[in-house]
Amino acid sequence: MILYILMGGIFFLLMYSLLLGVIHGITPDEHTWPITFSYAIGAFSTKKGIFVAFLFTLAFTVQRAIASEIVYLAVINVKIFYSINGYIYTIVGIAMLIAGLYVMNKRSILHVDLFPSSWLGKKHTHDTTEHVNEIKPSMALIHGFIAGWGFGAFAIILYTIIVPQMPNAYVAFLPGVMFGLGTMVVQAIFGGFFGRWIRKMKLPEKKGIEVASKIAGTTLTYGGLVFILGGIITLALPKIANFSINTGINVGNLHHLGIGFVMVTFTVLVIGIGSLIHFVRVVKKEYETDGK
Repeated sequence: MILYILMGGIFFLLMYSLLLGVIHGITPDEHTWPITFSYAIGAFSTKKGIFVAFLFTLAFTVQRAIASEIVYLAVINVKIFYSINGYIYTIVGIAMLIAGLYVMNKRSILHVDLFPSSWLGKKHTHDTTEHVNEIKPSMALIHGFIAGWGFGAFAIILYTIIVPQMPNAYVAFLPGVMFGLGTMVVQAIFGGFFGRWIRKMKLPEKKGIEVASKIAGTTLTYGGLVFILGGIITLALPKIANFSINTGINVGNLHHLGIGFVMVTFTVLVIGIGSLIHFVRVVKKEYETDGK
């Protein structure tokens, strides 16, 4: 009740939830960034990047609203939410892997070659026989709802401080909605940025869409494996999974850097950015060679 009194009631609690959502969207988070990056890059467009990020966080918002109501009604204890992170990592990883294999048009991980010869520029032809599928918006919706069940620093504040102070069950879902909307605004901006970024690489339209799909497929496939591994470690070796480095930065997701931060940075920076740089270079080199 202290926060409720200090902030002046339900309106300010909801504004606080919105602000938490904005900060959550900005900071590196394993439940948002890898997925937004993958789908936005695959969209190969500013508008489509914003749209897929919107769909992802829309489902995320619905989940947070449901979870807020559940917590208020005390159907599930907050500690139970925290204990399911390992399962959520694994499920999200499997969903990412399936989506990645679909985009790369592969039936299993055994058929995936990170750098196939036709992607390395060994065959200088614009009519590649390798087929990739485009990202489906419905995938982002599914991912958003699954990822929303992940539990971190911001969820603790939302579920243990803000939601219990709602006056009744009829409005208990609103903090989750506002938190989701805050995350949505920021992730939509980043989605548009990533979509525009790949677009600004000045690749030919048809080839650009193909390369964007390959980058998205690679990030989803191998990022999915990273998340599955992270989920298994969290479930089997909780002491290792709970190890974190205190940064002294008094901001959620940045105060303690642990397995979630490792998964996010490896998926986005190593796999995502790495594959982007690689594939763009390959295509540009291919066109330079053909132009000589």
